[in-house]
Parts: sequence; C-alpha cells; structure tokens
Amino acid sequence: MNQNDRHQVRIEVINNCDSFIGERCYLTGSFNNWVADDHLIGELPAKGEAFSTIIRDVRPGELELKINRGSWDKLQSTPEGKLPLPFSFQVNHDLEISLTIDAWRDEFPSSTASAQVKLLDENFYFPHLDCYRKVWIYLPKSYAEGDRSYPVLYMHDGQHLFDEATSVGRAGPVEWMVDETIDAHEGQVLVVAVDHAPTYAERETEFLMHPKPEVPVVKGEAYLKDIVSVLKPYVDKHYRTKSDRDHTAMVGSSIGGLLSLYAALSYPETFGTLGIFSPSIWMDRTALYQISQERLERSKAAFKGMDFYLYVGGREKRMDSRGKHGNMSRDLQEYADFLKEHATIAMELDIDPHGKHGAQAWQQAFSRFYLFWQEKINN
Repeated sequence: MNQNDRHQVRIEVINNCDSFIGERCYLTGSFNNWVADDHLIGELPAKGEAFSTIIRDVRPGELELKINRGSWDKLQSTPEGKLPLPFSFQVNHDLEISLTIDAWRDEFPSSTASAQVKLLDENFYFPHLDCYRKVWIYLPKSYAEGDRSYPVLYMHDGQHLFDEATSVGRAGPVEWMVDETIDAHEGQVLVVAVDHAPTYAERETEFLMHPKPEVPVVKGEAYLKDIVSVLKPYVDKHYRTKSDRDHTAMVGSSIGGLLSLYAALSYPETFGTLGIFSPSIWMDRTALYQISQERLERSKAAFKGMDFYLYVGGREKRMDSRGKHGNMSRDLQEYADFLKEHATIAMELDIDPHGKHGAQAWQQAFSRFYLFWQEKINN
C-alpha cells in the first residue's frame, strides 16, 4: 500500500430520526483531524430520507467518522442515547459507504454520572502545589447501609472518569465509565478522583516529575506529595476506608500513567496496586530507568507484594520533541522486562493489539483492571 495514494470516499447518510430536521449536519473524523464543524454534509432531511457527501484525497488505511450538528455536544447517538464508537472503514481504493442517524445525544440528559458520584470538595486545597482543585468521590450503594470500611482507588483526570458532560477528548467526549463498572460488580470500593489542571500545558507541568527543555518547571513531585500527605489522610479521616497499603490503589493514563509509575517508586508503603495505562515513558525514559533501578535495588523489600497492571494498545504511537516516531507498546514491554530483572513486583501485562491512545480504550482497560484488583483484594 502506497501512502502517497489518495482515494475518494462517497458517503450516503440516512436519517432515521425525526428531530432537528433542517439543521446543518457535519462529518468529522481522522480525515480532518477531528474538527467538528469543518465538513458540511448538508441540512438534515426528513426522517427516512438520505443526503450525501464526498471526501476527497483520503490516505490509505483506517478512516474513522462521526456525525454531528456543528459541535461535540450535538453528536449522533444510539436510540438509547449512548455515544457509539466512530464509524470505521479500511480505505485502499475508492469507496461508497452508507451511515445512519438513529438519534442525537443532546436529546438525552447531558450527565451520565451515577448517583454514587459525589463532589468531595469544589476547591480542595493542595498546599504543595499551592492550588485549589475539584475532587470527586464515588461511594458504592452499600456505603449508606452499614458501617463497613472500603478499599480506596485514587485516580487522576477526574473530569473524564464518570461523566460524559465533563469529559473532553480529541474525538469528542468519552468517559471511562468508572462508576458503571463498579456498580456492575459485587466488589465495592471508594474512588477518589482529582480534576486535572484547566489546560493541557498546565496538566503536563503538574504530572511530569523531571523538567525538559519544553517544560522547564514541573510539579509532579508536589502533586504526589499532596495526594499522599494531604488528600489521603483527609479521605481516611472523613470516610470509612481500609487505609492500609494492600487496600489502596492508584490508576492513571498517558502522562498520568507515567506519574502513577513514579507514585509506586516514591511511595511503595502507600500504594499496593497500580493501574498504569498507556504511560508516556518516552517523555522521561532516561530518568525513569535510572530512578527505577536505584530504588528497586536499594529497597527490594519495600516493593514486595506490590502489583502493577500495565496496559497499552498495540496501535499507540508517539512522537517525541525531535519529531521521531515511536511505539508505546514496545516502550512498555521493554519496561516490563526491566522490572522482571530488578524487582519483586507482580505484573499483569495487558496489550490490546487494536487499542489506540484514548479514553475509549482506557474505558475497557479499566474494567479488566478492576477485576484484577478485586481478585487481589479478595485473596
């Protein structure tokens, strides 16, 4: 397949919904870098009728598409109001394809969070970061029914975990469905989730442990110190928790996955299980290996009994500051091999060959991680 080839894709869209007739309808996807209102299909026809558009100069490979009415809060949905996966097609020649509109997401309630998700604090103060941040807590249904204590899971990027209304992604809002996942299982835990900083640049500053030319000031160490020495004691004081290491876990993805690796290395006495999803090892590779070797060899006993759940998608790519492409799956496999040589940490390596870098994949990975953690707790 020659990547210089270009193809034409003709798309017919059938409207099976009687809402918003006459409004402008757009196509977005991998062909236009997911700009919501870039490619106009036309005005929505009457229910049962169709309209069409043509995408030209499409590169060979996978083509992903979504339909919207000009913004991410007006996406096509299932008849039940769920956001489906993008329409996906392999393009290696000119194509004619047919899509359907069954309903619109904004016809349904915007919030998808369950009643178990509460606001722990609108402005929780993190003294080492010297900032206020929104913190969420998930309390299982059984929490109000007795006096039992619960394991606790700490998570980053709270906006994207429970509620479609607050989640933001490159290809639209996709939540991790953490609350729905736990609701569906007998094993119950508390989840404490911290919102990330307002911008990606600020998030990067707060999650990285070591500076680099494009990010000279980093606050990852301060962030972790606030989690361990401020937020965790507050949660343990005000909620019925099993506060010991074996019942305390942390999960993060991307830069948050890298940060969770450092949480394990810096606080092995605090976290017994780490869910490390798609970690951005390439952003701090040299320091990560050096610090890992030093701490694991110096304090092997401290890491005994710790568990790592390592997830990555086989289709996750990355590009460093020099414009060099790399494979995140290979990065994580190499680090897992390194851990086997230097540590007594138990590991579960979960590689989805079709997985990409994003919330849709992490939603599925979280469900598998949760079963893994529950088995450890129950044993």
